Order: sequence, then C-alpha cells, then structure tokens
Amino acid sequence: MSDKASMLLTARRSLHAALLKSGVLCLTSRENADACKSKTFPSNADGDSVTSIAIAQAIFDQIQSRAKASGKHAAEVSCCRFEQITRSFIEEAFSTLRTLHPEKFNLATNAIMFSKQYQNLINLPQFIKKSSELAILLGSDYVITPDVLVVKSPDPDEVPNARQILVNDRTAQRSALRRQNGKPPLLQCAISCKWTLRRGDTETARSEALNLIRKSRVRHIAVVTAEPLPSSLAILALGTGDIDRVYHFALPELMKAVKSLKIDDSLHLMKIMVSGNRLKDIADLPLDLACSHC
Repeated sequence: MSDKASMLLTARRSLHAALLKSGVLCLTSRENADACKSKTFPSNADGDSVTSIAIAQAIFDQIQSRAKASGKHAAEVSCCRFEQITRSFIEEAFSTLRTLHPEKFNLATNAIMFSKQYQNLINLPQFIKKSSELAILLGSDYVITPDVLVVKSPDPDEVPNARQILVNDRTAQRSALRRQNGKPPLLQCAISCKWTLRRGDTETARSEALNLIRKSRVRHIAVVTAEPLPSSLAILALGTGDIDRVYHFALPELMKAVKSLKIDDSLHLMKIMVSGNRLKDIADLPLDLACSHC
C-alpha cells in the first residue's frame, strides 16, 4: 500500500504537524548552559540528560528538519495541547474506522461517571459533601480523570439478533450491551496523555489506572506519550500491567534514533517493550481500540 493510500499515515503526519504548529514540539533554548550540554534542544527532552537530548533531537530531525528555536511552553500548557491534538488524531482515525468496523466508537467528554460501568459514582460527590467522615476516608481518590475516553453506545436488539434470535423481552434484561436496558455508553478505553514521563508523570498515570481498576472494569487503559528515554518508557510499559499499553507519538523515529546513536542498553529495552507488545506507535492505537484481542 502506498503512503498516499494510508489514512493512518496521513493522520499521523497531521498529528506531528499539529504538534509543531502549536509549539508543543519545538526547540527550546537554555540560558547559561554548561559547555557539555546543548543550549537548544527539543521540548520533549530532559534538559539535564545528555541521552534524552540526543534521542529527542534525532526524533525531531526526522519529523521536522528545520524549526526556529522558541521558548518552551509551560508544562501544563504543553500537556493540555498534547491531549487536544491526540484527541483530534483519534477522532480523524475513527471517522474512517466507523465505516470499516461494526462497533460504533465515540470520544466522550471527561464525564466518566456517566458511563455504564461507573454510574454508581454519580451521587458520590454529594454524599462526600454531606459527610466529613467520607471526605476523610476517600479524599479525592474517587475522582477519575483520564484525558480521553473512548465509549461505545449499547446496541439495539437488531444487532445481536442479526443471524438468530439471541435475546427478547424476557431474557438478558440487565445486560449493558442492550440499548433497551439503558442508554449510558460503555467505556472501552481510558487514555492518559503524558507529554513526558518525568516529575511524577509515571505515578500519576499509574494512579489513574488503579482508580479505574478498583472501581469497575474497562477494556483498555493506555498512555500516549512523547517521552524520548526508553528507561522512562519502561517504567510504565513493563511491570505488573496496571496499564495495558504505552503508545509513543513517534515509535519508528525513536527506534531509528536509538539505533543510530548506538545506545545499546536503550536499544535492548526497546526490543523488550516492542516484542512484548507493551510499546506501540500511536498509529496502532485506533486499530487496537477496535479489536478486543489486540
């Protein structure tokens, strides 16, 4: 298949272009830099790490060979814009996938308590306001705030009954998959967008995943990131599996960067994560969401 025929490749390039245009991915300058450190480096690099700067620069050079150095955005601003651009990428991919896959997926606002699995939390804030004991016991742990939610609306009975009559008015009256039993959407995937994986970002992502797991069931829990250091990626991608998978905004470029720089330990980590199906490219994310076995 040619590049022009690949919708996901086009969407991926649009994502990278949006990151550059918005200034989320840019060259940032450092004043009074040490002689051994670069004065200018990509905005997703750790300015205190020579390895991080080298890998991020190699990725940046592949995405955009020329870019003006500019001041780095505040971390909160970059994360917010990264989330918005990631959401736009998924929406663009889903606009095509809806015609290819029978399941109807949609992106939801961050109102997770209105999904079917978490409806029991809707009234919890009101109870906590009335009870100081509950407030002390739960704190803010009851609040679940993933950045992007992928939901699926319940199906009308015509869908499960397409080939033979599986359900009727007297059976499966509590199944959340049937529209007649209630209209709240089913949460399919919770996606956390982390521009980098530093300063507690990994712990935040894990906490969000654990909150979801403890309170109900969700098919996928994923993290999308632009972190250049394989060792930082491994903190989330490897381990107990609270997070199903990590998606990198430029995985082929990252692999090429690590190989070209001949960083053997990082290359070894990358091979483990990729071969173990724990680290994928962002272009894999829409298709994985449409497949319960990916």
